[in-house]
Amino acid sequence: MSSSLFDFLSTVPPFDVLPEHELRKAAQELTKSHRYRDMVLFVQNKTVLNYVYILLEGRLEKYIQDGDKKTLDGVLEEKSIYGALSILFNKSISIRTVQTLEDSTFYCLPKELFLEFCSHYPKFTSFFTEQFSEKMLQEPYVDLIAKTPETRESGDQSFLNLTLQDIFSREFAACRTDATIQEAARLMTRKKRSSVVVMDGDGNSIGLITDHDMRKKVVAEAYPVNNPVSEIVGAPLITMPAQSQIFEAIMQMMKYDIKHLAVTDNAQKLLGIATEQDLLLAQGRSPVYLMREIQLADSVQELKARHKQLPGLIKSMIDSGAIASHLNRIITELSDAILKKIIGFALDEMGQPPVEFAFMVMGSEGRREQTLKTDQDNAIVFRDVAENKQKEVQSFFLALGQKVCNWLNEAGYSLCEYEIMAQNPKWCQPLGKWKQYFRQWIHEADPESLLHSSIFFDFRLGFGQADIVDELRADLFKALSGWAGFYRHFAENALHFKPPLDFFGNLILKTRDGRKNSLDIKTPMRLIVDFARIYALQNRIKSTNTMERLEEVQLKGLLEKKDYEELALAYGFLMHMRLAHQVNVLVEEKQKPDNLIEPNKLTHMERQSLKEAFKRIKIAQGKMRMDLTQDIGIT
Repeated sequence: MSSSLFDFLSTVPPFDVLPEHELRKAAQELTKSHRYRDMVLFVQNKTVLNYVYILLEGRLEKYIQDGDKKTLDGVLEEKSIYGALSILFNKSISIRTVQTLEDSTFYCLPKELFLEFCSHYPKFTSFFTEQFSEKMLQEPYVDLIAKTPETRESGDQSFLNLTLQDIFSREFAACRTDATIQEAARLMTRKKRSSVVVMDGDGNSIGLITDHDMRKKVVAEAYPVNNPVSEIVGAPLITMPAQSQIFEAIMQMMKYDIKHLAVTDNAQKLLGIATEQDLLLAQGRSPVYLMREIQLADSVQELKARHKQLPGLIKSMIDSGAIASHLNRIITELSDAILKKIIGFALDEMGQPPVEFAFMVMGSEGRREQTLKTDQDNAIVFRDVAENKQKEVQSFFLALGQKVCNWLNEAGYSLCEYEIMAQNPKWCQPLGKWKQYFRQWIHEADPESLLHSSIFFDFRLGFGQADIVDELRADLFKALSGWAGFYRHFAENALHFKPPLDFFGNLILKTRDGRKNSLDIKTPMRLIVDFARIYALQNRIKSTNTMERLEEVQLKGLLEKKDYEELALAYGFLMHMRLAHQVNVLVEEKQKPDNLIEPNKLTHMERQSLKEAFKRIKIAQGKMRMDLTQDIGIT
């Protein structure tokens, strides 16, 4: 074997992340091919690719073909790769038409070996999935995302039309029922598998143990590893024929909330395992793709169906190690997209608005911190009009608010119990009235005004004219100038609430909604939200997101870096725990999500982290007391 091939591959991303022995295997399998100038190599949506092509020298051009029209999509030069996205996402059908610009030489890697690398090395695979994510709003990639069941039935060659036999792994780990849990774990590690099939004495597969089972049933519960696997095996084994479409497999996974499917032949003999990662890779399922499906929806019922996919997506991301702030942002971005679609539907029915307006969102959505249990907090601000026209104009926007709020409710966003919604005449007002509201709440600072301030002052634009929201925020900061009493009253109100720790530092637990020994995790989190809000308002920080507010407060020198980092970590930990709990209630318990954590069901480390987070909140409250309420003697 020539070392030059090995050396060349080791400089080509993402082959440079592969272990040395895999690079040598790839180098042995490479074949060299030469093509002359102006030759068409592959034709969009027609040429079947059996190799991944790595350009050694020369130049190739890619272009999009739409009938007789050709649009240049880019030029491939030395060390560029072509064919990977087509193999992964389009059943090996070329996504682009490719032609040589000059005499060119490239190495050809067999498709089978390329897919083997993809199945074993996530970093290698992510190089291509990230490329696809960047291109997903471009033609013809968008066609690969937007296919419907009807187009699949018509013979469309998209990734959703792949079958399980195209993507599942025929290499799987298996053990007998009398094998120990430790032996099964070692087998999974040795074979680099996320599951092990458990077989009975006759060689029949009876169930599956996944890495999630190992964490949840064994590690978390300190279960004896020398016990037999039969004590923790998940049964029955969910199976699907190898000829099943990817779409059907994804629906099956969503139905049973599983991450592994056993793939069988016509005689029900086990052939291998298809994992969630295999299906995600095949379908390109990610927040980006769900966003695209929302954007393509043409009815509220479709949006409802998309919204129902959100818990499964968030669960998958939590299991994959996503951090809380990313999860919040994803949930919020998807919710924003649904809101925009619904307002668009409403305006299509109602016609052009009489004046410019802004549909504002507040509360957790306004802070971009939505979880899976969030009701509506929204309002409408419209341009000031002559008094004799105000009733007519307000009637239009009230009707708009009613449509939007009701459709949001249908789509899965429940109505606000306290009627803080755009369908309420009180919260559907001209800009001048909103300025009046804000000044009134600031100056009066009674309990109701402080409550309104805590909700409405976290406002941002959901739809409409951004300059209306900008003007309202500028007026808010102007109204706050010189009114130190507002901050004092706001801080005093926030300090009435304490983290659920007793004098000895133990968690204070209660019975709530049938959950014994629980605590509402939203309450201590709200203390951090209040802390960030009050300092943001005091220092004219425009951001409404809690983490962003904390960072800006620290950058202004108002919060020590160590205190900022600890408070941010505490908030992130609590948010992650909250989301994980809601996902578990929705997906595992099949119940409506809530915020009631049961610490006795947590690990020792999680309980300790919870206590530490609450201690950091106490420290932050102490700072707020010293900075803002010292003169009224709160203790």
